[in-house]
Amino acid sequence: MSDKEIIGRIIKVSGPLVVASGLSSAQVYDVVRVGEKRLLGEVIELRGENASIQVYEETAGIGVEDPVFLTSEPLSVWLAPGLIGNIFDGIERPLKEIYEQEGITIPLGIDIDRLDTKKGFDFKPLVKVGDTIKGGDILGEVSETPSLLHKIMLSPKYKSGKVTKVLEGTKNILETIVVYTNIDEEEVLVPMLQLWPIRRPRPVLKKLAPKIPMKTGQRTIDALFPIALGGIAAIPGPFGSGKTVVQHQLAKWSDCDVIVYVGCGERGNEMTDVLMEFPELIDPYTKQPLMNRTVLIANTSNMPVAAREASIYTGITIAEYYRDMGYKVAIMADSTSRWAEALREMSSRLEEMPGEEGYPAYLGSRLSEFYERAGLVETLSHKIGAITAIGAISPAGGDTSEPVSQATLRIVKVFWSLSASLAYKRHFPAIDWLKSYSLYDSTITKYYDDNNFPRWSSFIKRAQRVLEEEEQLLEIVRLVGMDTLSFSDRLKLLEAQMIREDFLLQNAFDKVDSFSSSKKEYVLLNLIYSFIDMANKKLNQISKFKEIEEIPVREIIGRFKYVEEEKLDKEYNSIIESIISLEKGA
Repeated sequence: MSDKEIIGRIIKVSGPLVVASGLSSAQVYDVVRVGEKRLLGEVIELRGENASIQVYEETAGIGVEDPVFLTSEPLSVWLAPGLIGNIFDGIERPLKEIYEQEGITIPLGIDIDRLDTKKGFDFKPLVKVGDTIKGGDILGEVSETPSLLHKIMLSPKYKSGKVTKVLEGTKNILETIVVYTNIDEEEVLVPMLQLWPIRRPRPVLKKLAPKIPMKTGQRTIDALFPIALGGIAAIPGPFGSGKTVVQHQLAKWSDCDVIVYVGCGERGNEMTDVLMEFPELIDPYTKQPLMNRTVLIANTSNMPVAAREASIYTGITIAEYYRDMGYKVAIMADSTSRWAEALREMSSRLEEMPGEEGYPAYLGSRLSEFYERAGLVETLSHKIGAITAIGAISPAGGDTSEPVSQATLRIVKVFWSLSASLAYKRHFPAIDWLKSYSLYDSTITKYYDDNNFPRWSSFIKRAQRVLEEEEQLLEIVRLVGMDTLSFSDRLKLLEAQMIREDFLLQNAFDKVDSFSSSKKEYVLLNLIYSFIDMANKKLNQISKFKEIEEIPVREIIGRFKYVEEEKLDKEYNSIIESIISLEKGA
């Protein structure tokens, strides 16, 4: 750039915060290039001619009087075929391409295409010459992966108009696919690529009430604390309680069309596990590799802290793009605590008045901005799309009274509280059934009752009641011992134990037990209750409670969760026959 194109000069550098003068024409959230290395930054505050800039790259070597170049554009993401199966950093730079070009480090100021602009996609139009189109309308389709049909849309930023030309065939994302004349009599050339500012929600026609469950294959979640498609959930828990594994499980097995996984400030080895594992996993719904419906955003703890703040907005904007096609999208943010720490650091460098524990006063509103972009919606093209947002929280010492947890709890409708004590007992997922809750449970249980599982709600209520009664009975046991309990109370403890160990306990690393269908969850609970009901009838016939505990079929029920889905009916019928025989006294 020539000297006359330089807009401002740096007057202060404080880590990722740079203050520059001479930027009177700048606007908040404008993108700038900082220094001779042209580091990517974003204006976050204006005071007169001085602009405070959040720099998304390492600022070592930047000094006073270095130039700042103003682009007058907001930070935006590229939205087009090629997103699925890719891995980006927090500002959508493709890490695989950078590695192939530059090696293991990301060069400062690197300017690289966010998506492959040379790869051709076979565009199949769904509009024809003479059609009237408006922002959000679907223009055609591209087979992005074997699992996903990518629907090419007219950007919501465009005005309506009449199609004058349609260009079918193999095109890259920059080539024109449709030409139309808008209401201002201007000819518009439409490529597959859309640019969208990450901080601006994509428009929809209306929001709808979530009523259908997002099936996750995790028994504790699906049965006791379900989440609806378009719902929002939080997973708080101390270090080592399994937050990341739970999110990995949800990303792997949830029945959504697209998964956006944002590793925000987490350890690099955890993202490495995702990258190594996902390509080898097969989606139980499509029988294709999971990466064929997954977008990964990696902004690990050793990457610049400011980019963490942008990473969840990048993720939710990509999620909105696929939602607008009419797809069910799940976004996993791991973790929002690290994102909040980035907010706190930038706030302190801006010398803003700190709120509780040093977090900025606007922490709650920023969390709301993220979570409120989820939901079940009617899109501009009159399709039904959904974004289900699930955020992990890493409170220091597992104390959920800290600001990030409390601000999140005021927003979300599902709370999966992870327990360190359950994790130490090797009970995974370590979701505490006494502290967790779901505000969708009544809606979801009615859905299952009405759709092939008529006793679902009664099964779940019974499990919740028994687990609560167990806690009260264990208090008595701790005080006066097990022998003081009646046989009926001991049977309640046995029922709770079977629910905990045979139903809730789930091995994420077992090929079969990692995923449970709704049918498997239903029949497993039915087996447990059938056994307990049979045992209850035999209580007056026994002299020692061990006679109930040592009935062989109980052990067979404990192994039922390892039965493959195609063998469920045969194994279920065999166990039920055994229970009926025992009940008859055979």
